[in-house]
Amino acid sequence: MPAKNLKILGIDPGYDRLGLAVVEKTPTGPKLIFSTCLISNRQQSISERFLFIGQELRTWLKKEPPDAVAIETLYFSVNQKTASKVAEVRGLIMFICAEFGLPIFEYNPMQVKSCVAGYGGATKKQVIDLVKKQISVPNTAKFDDEYDAIAISLTHLAMANFQNLN
Repeated sequence: MPAKNLKILGIDPGYDRLGLAVVEKTPTGPKLIFSTCLISNRQQSISERFLFIGQELRTWLKKEPPDAVAIETLYFSVNQKTASKVAEVRGLIMFICAEFGLPIFEYNPMQVKSCVAGYGGATKKQVIDLVKKQISVPNTAKFDDEYDAIAISLTHLAMANFQNLN
């Protein structure tokens, strides 16, 4: 019996824009099943924005159930207010994924850049260009958050091979 293809949901967490991507490991290489960028309404309260994110994530988990989730760790920037909100949305994401019984793997930005671009200091443009070389991405992808989610999925697939996680 052939092994089941491994499907990974990559998440680039954010409360303004959140990147989601499901990448499947196939015998011929990684295949993008879907990717999107959830954009919350800036006019709404943070709790309404979190509700939107939670509802959308649950919808996608039901529609395209993955085998595991790969999420980017928090990158502390100068703006502590933004960092705390991203930390909160990461908690929401991890809670929902745990509800679905999904294993969660975390990767920091340097790990993702190193895996996808071969260099931990790669620029956003370099990561996007190299993601496009590794996997077919539709022209509808507009935001770097979506490409980051794809890159996080690809990172997990590479790490799963290396660490025999699949």
